[in-house]
Amino acid sequence: MRLRLITSLYLSTSTALAFSYRSQQGSRFRTTSKTTGVYSQVENDFKLTTESNDSESWITRDLNIAATESPLRDCVVGPKQTIVFDTTLRDGTQGESVSASCEDKLKIATKLAAFNVDYIEAGWPGSNPKDAEFFSRAQTELGEAARSKLVAFGSTRRKKATADKDPQIQALVDSNVPTICMVAKAHPWQVTEILRATPEENLDMIHDSVAYLVSLGKTVLIDLEHFFDGYKADPEYAMKCCEAAADAGASCLVMCDTNGGSMPWEVEKIAREMVDHFQERCTVGIHCHNDCGMAIANSVCASNAGVGLIQGTINGIGERTGNADLCSIIPSLALHVDSKMSCKDNLPDLTKLSRYVDEILNRTPNNAAPFVGASAFAHKGGLHVAAMERSPLSYQHVKPELVGNEMRVLISELSGRQNIMGKMSEIFGDMEEELKSTRAISILNRVKTLENQGYTFEGAEASVHLMILHSTKGYCPPFKILDYSAQVYDHNMDSASRVVANFDSDGTSGTSTARATIKVRTVVEDPDDKAVKFEDSLQVSDGQGPIDALAKALKRALVPAHPSLKGVELVDYKVRILDPSSATGAATRVMIEFRETATERQWTTVSVDRNVISASLNALIDGFEYVLIDKADYCVMWDEDE
Repeated sequence: MRLRLITSLYLSTSTALAFSYRSQQGSRFRTTSKTTGVYSQVENDFKLTTESNDSESWITRDLNIAATESPLRDCVVGPKQTIVFDTTLRDGTQGESVSASCEDKLKIATKLAAFNVDYIEAGWPGSNPKDAEFFSRAQTELGEAARSKLVAFGSTRRKKATADKDPQIQALVDSNVPTICMVAKAHPWQVTEILRATPEENLDMIHDSVAYLVSLGKTVLIDLEHFFDGYKADPEYAMKCCEAAADAGASCLVMCDTNGGSMPWEVEKIAREMVDHFQERCTVGIHCHNDCGMAIANSVCASNAGVGLIQGTINGIGERTGNADLCSIIPSLALHVDSKMSCKDNLPDLTKLSRYVDEILNRTPNNAAPFVGASAFAHKGGLHVAAMERSPLSYQHVKPELVGNEMRVLISELSGRQNIMGKMSEIFGDMEEELKSTRAISILNRVKTLENQGYTFEGAEASVHLMILHSTKGYCPPFKILDYSAQVYDHNMDSASRVVANFDSDGTSGTSTARATIKVRTVVEDPDDKAVKFEDSLQVSDGQGPIDALAKALKRALVPAHPSLKGVELVDYKVRILDPSSATGAATRVMIEFRETATERQWTTVSVDRNVISASLNALIDGFEYVLIDKADYCVMWDEDE
């Protein structure tokens, strides 16, 4: 159903007419002007007439407003209910080294909509061509559900312009989204020194801008910039800014801790005063920055005080030290406070969403992130693991699967026998307890010896898995490396020019060439008589360096016998020197991360050697062997030469 409004509007520098009615669907508008207004209802048509004694000109505008169920159709009070406002694509992209193309923003917006956040603030269409392009493409490239959640960001009108003539506000209108979030100054010092306006001019700018957009049927949120600092400096003026926006028809007053310097007890006190004052008129929201590491705490405390809308970003990205992290706020309120929110049913997808956004933005995930980090439910201490064998919640505040994560038991020299036994149970299932305990002690001693040499198994669970398998009778690997060699050819030895000369215009290696040769033994089935036999494969490959050449040669040798390896790619390669004092003879630790493209499964292997090429090849071998554990039909258990 759509509502058709016929309105007459008066627009001047300081005032604009807003109107008030509540339809059967709950849509709400307010009236604040010197004019008088009445409306009559004929079926689903509303007509607003105005009377005015001044002689200034009036304009008439027909409005078609979709009767959609806006999350802000009613005043929302937390923590019982929470509206989730995501600003990853706007405020999040202001973070250092964070950049998103228009294509990236469309992909992330689709994922956010699927997760069912209430609002997706996608950019400032009046500030740059990329955001303008996004809103244009969104009309045809995003689904209806995603489009209904989009928010365009902008600022109030300029001092000397009317709202309907301000180009920046017109860009918000042209974005063709149902919701607008406007930023306005709420600190008198910011108004006079930064905006260079009088306090009264600022109030008019807020009122006129909000009223104009509301008159066009937009849902308007006002971001009150520097609100907490302004409230502490001059609470009366900060409240006047709020009143100006609320009187003009704003659906939400968003208190911004712009500098990130407020403490949780301050935020909760001020938020409670705001909610008490405005909860019958509009929703109160919060937008926190993390400069003191308090953004999440401030947001949750504000919710406890009655704030109904929380702004934040996925993974807490944003300017300076970041924004409030929705990946912590959403599950905290949903699981610990039992707050009602639209995305609550999709919590099992939260970890996947977090990692998807990092992948699109080319960021390294924070392993220590609460709820969604790889280490969020990782356990290392032997006593902890022993306790969790009896009850998983003994050292976990929630079940990891509730947020799409998983529990991990880490293996290191600090681990107890129970850690190893837990890993063995994952691999073998039921196993005789005495046998399991004996093998666990043997494996743990080996882990301690290897870590003393420089290995680290905490982030290399695939290597731990293989270590356990290799210690078990009956296991045999799916292939065997017989020998290998790697060579590097380079004819430019001038150190002043080789950095430039080594790369052609397309970024590929120029004068330097690496070549690797590798001989691999696999087991294959003869297509004629179905007999199983050994097959040796000798492969040669060039690469950007000896490691790259070895990886290509090894994969080329294995793929004919194991076609599933076509979908395995290397996504990260890390090298660390363990004893720098040994100079060029130092031990080197190599960690390689792999990914299977079909399943998005990732795993990491580790190796240590004083020869970096040998360490790298061992990590490569482990990585390919690990993925073949459940895929290989045969293994190299013995051969006649041994």
